[in-house]
Amino acid sequence: MARLSDPSPSPPPTPRSPFLAPPPRPQLPPASPALQQRGWAALALSVLSLLAMTAVGNVDRGVYVVAVALAVAVTGLVLAFTTMSAARRAGTRRPRGVLAGAVLGVLGCLLCGCVLAGFLIFWTQLHQYANCENAANTTATQQICQNQLNNSISNQIRVLGGE
Repeated sequence: MARLSDPSPSPPPTPRSPFLAPPPRPQLPPASPALQQRGWAALALSVLSLLAMTAVGNVDRGVYVVAVALAVAVTGLVLAFTTMSAARRAGTRRPRGVLAGAVLGVLGCLLCGCVLAGFLIFWTQLHQYANCENAANTTATQQICQNQLNNSISNQIRVLGGE
């Protein structure tokens, strides 16, 4: 027999509607200062790799600039992913800027990889173009160099099976 002092049984929980927003999650503590600095460093390295791609002015040195930019992008990407996993292991929030660093690091790796592949595939054509541009004194000869580059790249693409 139930006594008056016994707590009444709680009613069964009502099912939530799938159209309602889920209940809010508890806030995680902020990441440690070391992780926050690593997150900002990842973002800075990723942005630096993309900015380095604008410095490709000279075709002869462009390969080295792109290779260094690729190394910087990979470093930023590794730093971003290790920072995110360390924050997850510590049970803290993801540091600010680390997700942007990861996204920009992936973009930097893809862009640098494609440009580096283009440099390596068309190295002889680009080297000939650089020599022609260095010897060109007028805009007419520069245009001839440009046409020669376009024709040689088209031929190379045809040889590789592009058309």
